[in-house]
Amino acid sequence: MSDRKPYLAGAKRLVVKIGSAVLTQNGGLRESAIEALSRQVAACVKGGMNVAVVSSGAIAAGRGKLGLKDKPKTIPLKQAAAAAGQAVLMHHYEKAFSSLGLKTAQVLLTAADLVDRQRFLNARNTLLTLLELGVIPIINENDTVAVEEIKFGDNDRLSALVSNLVDADLLVILTDTDGFYDSDPRENKAAKKYDFLETLTDAHFDQAGGTKTDVGSGGMVTKLEAARQAALQGTSTVIATGGAEDVLEKILSDGPVGTFIAGRKAIGSRKHWIAYTLSPKGALVLDDGACEALSKKGKSLLPSGIREVQGQFGAGEAVRCLSSKGKEIARGLASYSSEDIRRIAGKKTSEIEKILGYKYYDEVIHRDDLVLLEEGS
Repeated sequence: MSDRKPYLAGAKRLVVKIGSAVLTQNGGLRESAIEALSRQVAACVKGGMNVAVVSSGAIAAGRGKLGLKDKPKTIPLKQAAAAAGQAVLMHHYEKAFSSLGLKTAQVLLTAADLVDRQRFLNARNTLLTLLELGVIPIINENDTVAVEEIKFGDNDRLSALVSNLVDADLLVILTDTDGFYDSDPRENKAAKKYDFLETLTDAHFDQAGGTKTDVGSGGMVTKLEAARQAALQGTSTVIATGGAEDVLEKILSDGPVGTFIAGRKAIGSRKHWIAYTLSPKGALVLDDGACEALSKKGKSLLPSGIREVQGQFGAGEAVRCLSSKGKEIARGLASYSSEDIRRIAGKKTSEIEKILGYKYYDEVIHRDDLVLLEEGS
């Protein structure tokens, strides 16, 4: 467990994601779980930490309130359940934290709120102000207005985005399992739990595949993806069971709790926004020379290294950068539209103006607008 100490030392800002499986039972909210976790969060705040809570449970609470026997399947039914359940969820949080002398604020977000850079900054400023005031933000996806194409998809991803918004030192994902195993412990009694991971590999994601809960929308894969996203911002992640007694205190005191996934050198809020908040509108397939120039030499992407353009996108939109074998190596903001890039792909920068009739930049993606997904630089 000593591997965790350098990452926990001096941690002052915490994001706690509480999953539906922790908060609900038989389709309704477990008030006792909210009270127990609120006491733990309050202890962190009173100990000098800033804490933001990303809480699932609105749809599950609405499911119980509306008398729905099964988990809602359609978007309209999910939205109706969320509308009914969000008020119930906030009532319990407000009641629990008020009894402990703390104030809460409800924050509902959609992906569209964070894709727009100005709205991203507005959300960031609001959350940071609340934390400075000692108020605990209770954050959830705005399921009542989100539609499929703008949904975060699960609160695991939302928790990683919030970690980026507030520059969190640590993300704690509380679920109904006590960490990440090399296989599903519910099916394999010999499964081994990982206590500490410095990095996440494709093999880890393969091991995590297929595990879900009855009430949540994600599984272990989404939690690992959240941890990988958070790591690029320099935020470490702990995946642990929310039902354990004093779980937050044990995590922060370097106790043998859950699975700890180390953060890396931060790439900065803007680059994290490019890599994980924006939805890529297309892709550029690169030759081997361009892949090496990006990944090993820290270069910008020039038109000469582009073999193929996939999809339709405008200048300034996010695109994926793929190797010739289809592996995504980077994401970035295109300086030209897909139509124009198709015309200049494989050409020298000196030919851009002659081909297009104008030239904004020599680079198709400037290094400042490019994020390497593996190296985090």
